[in-house]
Amino acid sequence: MHLEELTFQAYGVPIYTTYASLETFRGVVILVHGFGEHSGRYAKHVVPVLLNLGLAVVQYDNIGHGKSGGKRGDCPGYTALMDILNQVVLKAKERYLNLPLFLYGHSMGGNLVLNYALRFTTPTQGIVASSPYLRLAFQPPWWKMALGRLMLHIFPSLTMSSGLDPNGISRIPKEVAEYSADPLVHDKVSPKYSFPVMDAGEWAIAHADELKTDTLLLHGTADPIIDYGGTEDFHQHSKSAELQCFEGGYHELHHDECRDEMLDTVQNWLQSRL
Repeated sequence: MHLEELTFQAYGVPIYTTYASLETFRGVVILVHGFGEHSGRYAKHVVPVLLNLGLAVVQYDNIGHGKSGGKRGDCPGYTALMDILNQVVLKAKERYLNLPLFLYGHSMGGNLVLNYALRFTTPTQGIVASSPYLRLAFQPPWWKMALGRLMLHIFPSLTMSSGLDPNGISRIPKEVAEYSADPLVHDKVSPKYSFPVMDAGEWAIAHADELKTDTLLLHGTADPIIDYGGTEDFHQHSKSAELQCFEGGYHELHHDECRDEMLDTVQNWLQSRL
């Protein structure tokens, strides 16, 4: 495998990116991680599947995450998240001329790739969204929501604990332990990061009928972090999306007991579109 690590500047901070490929490739996929984590967490299971399909894999750590710059859990706003993703897309298209381009997003990454497809005209061959962050599965304390909405107008970059329970990512204790011990994982979130993403999730559901790109939605029915029902709602409103549910699956399907089945589903779906 050939791996190249680069950075580019966005909103005054470096954005860490990686380009991975085998000797030959017939397409490219941009893989977008979830909130609080980073691109390196996909190296063990997801990236090898994509490489073996003949796809070059482009990843980046979002602003305020992983090896990228910025205050942990803070960003300039949702427009910035869309713009950074667009910059990565344009760089990938320039590097891999005339190759089919796929978007793959998990959790918040799923929110971003779905909204990108709805808001931008850049043609893509297909979208994979696993446990897309369209609606939370838990209700944060009322006081935290009220304080957050207030701070959105007064101190939008103030970070607080996200309240995410690591036990919700997987039914496998080892995976939970690795997540909790990862020094690049954080649980901080600012009002400017959280509320616009929540609003964009509901916006995507409301505009799902406008989606023109073939899309594969994947979600575990027991996900305690992101609401499976929100993904169902998106699916029901869209003629371009198909939904594969995993009974009893937790949030990170690629790190859960159903990992092999989930990755086989992704592989077969992408293979049919190459």
